Amino acid sequence: MHIRSRRSWEIPESAATPESAFFDRRTLLGGALGLAATTLAGASARAALPGEGTGATRTADLYPAKRNGAYTLDRPVTEERYSADYNNFYEYGTNKTVTPGSNALKVQPWTVAIDGLVENPFEIGFEDLVRKMPLEERLYRHRCVEAWSMAVPWTGFPLAALVALVKPSADAKYVRLQTFFDKGMAPGQRQFFYPWPYTEGLTLAEATNDLAFLVTGVYGKPLLNQFGAPLRLAVPWKYGFKSVKSINRITFTAERPKTFWEALQPSEYGFWANVNPAVPHPRWSQATERVLGTDQRVPTLLYNGYAEQVAGLYKGLEKERLFV
Repeated sequence: MHIRSRRSWEIPESAATPESAFFDRRTLLGGALGLAATTLAGASARAALPGEGTGATRTADLYPAKRNGAYTLDRPVTEERYSADYNNFYEYGTNKTVTPGSNALKVQPWTVAIDGLVENPFEIGFEDLVRKMPLEERLYRHRCVEAWSMAVPWTGFPLAALVALVKPSADAKYVRLQTFFDKGMAPGQRQFFYPWPYTEGLTLAEATNDLAFLVTGVYGKPLLNQFGAPLRLAVPWKYGFKSVKSINRITFTAERPKTFWEALQPSEYGFWANVNPAVPHPRWSQATERVLGTDQRVPTLLYNGYAEQVAGLYKGLEKERLFV
């Protein structure tokens, strides 16, 4: 008999309490789950939602995807009206209200290059990539280094699936992920003192962990621009700045990437950026977090509550600045 042990951060699916509007939307969209076979013409006919981006509508027939019940929460899903209007996206401004500016992001056409130390490098249109991958929905915590948090229903596919497709060589130790660079489309990139394009990195072991997720949708529909359309990373055990937005290049390399915030301010932002309430940011405590859309302040958990799944990745690395 197969006995499944519940992970430390899991609760029964029935205990996850998304906002009613979210479930109303899922009911309205209806239809087949996962890789639904509705026509592209029908998908294109749907009116674009604010901030959604025109290219995203070409994959609208894939949403909502089937939820993976292995990824549940200990708190309600954050209402979209809060999470969609509170975003860090420095390409479109340094405050949180980046939604109007991010409407300038053009996600069609969008190509993603996968290169470096791999057996099968390729460049592919985003829409073709999404249709090759096993889409699913996961409920994840998201913890910002600024000590606020939210709970999000991401749709996407495991980064490990892409790694398996390209077959990294034995010399590949890291994965470098980069966003676009287009000063005309993103006025924030005209600020010369930032090390554009936005670059992030993971070890290959982190990239192939079950939790590492490439996101293509949210709240049962294609990813909104302000969330980092059309493709972003979600690594829920790390601070949010590791979850690079609007990815257009993924490179496998033997050398550790110099990441955006690490290059800008290395004394405050390191490569690893794992969540730890016991290690303060140089300018504020990380012991608690403000839950977006509520008046709650709750204790922060080690690795954002995912320690059971990821702590083993860092054995032997105790001398590294793992939590900055």
